[in-house]
Amino acid sequence: MKLGIIGAMTVEVETLKGQMQDLQVISRAGMEFYEGTLEGLPVVVVVCGVGKVNAALCVQVLCDCFGVTHVLNTGVAGSLCNELDIGDFVISTDAMYHDFDCHPINDNYAVGQVPGIPVLSFPGDELLRKTACNAAEAVHPGHWREGRVASGDQFICSQAQKEYIIQHTGALCAEMEGAAISHAAWRNQIPVVVIRAISDKADASSEMDYPTFEAMAAKRCAQVVLTMTKALARE
Repeated sequence: MKLGIIGAMTVEVETLKGQMQDLQVISRAGMEFYEGTLEGLPVVVVVCGVGKVNAALCVQVLCDCFGVTHVLNTGVAGSLCNELDIGDFVISTDAMYHDFDCHPINDNYAVGQVPGIPVLSFPGDELLRKTACNAAEAVHPGHWREGRVASGDQFICSQAQKEYIIQHTGALCAEMEGAAISHAAWRNQIPVVVIRAISDKADASSEMDYPTFEAMAAKRCAQVVLTMTKALARE
């Protein structure tokens, strides 16, 4: 296994880079790819930048230039579920878009559905999911859930936005890269999972919550990834 680990922002992968061995840094498509080992597992760690285009581009580079066999997306998200509080985790059963909408031109298209794609959402890999769930339980017992991740090029900070996404996706959390990463991995037939630590409540309080809790949530998510890589290295 060679694992590509993607974060949208430096805070989401800084802890991981500091733990790597046999490190070399390679630049591609305006991104720096940190290749080496993490807890004994061959990895490539990269900051893709915010948003769906950056995220999908990053996956393609990982596949074409680094030969990764699996992809993991780590980072923070806004909660869409009352049971998920700040610092809790979501492990993706699947991921879909909340801002892709072609149904005005064809009633057969659901919100989130990409024309020409035979699936509405992109599934998380069973092995990666199981390992992520075990790692989340080890890091923060009882404070994680498996479920859908919803992605869009929007920071969700109003109750109206939040209710729309819940209605049309049934997701547990909202963020900006996971569905694009899962989509690109699906296209390349690469197993993928998205791990999110909750940084805000995706409502009117988010503008206050996010700057306060972003770093804490990102570091907690990094601990899950480190625990995962150690387990995967033993597989």
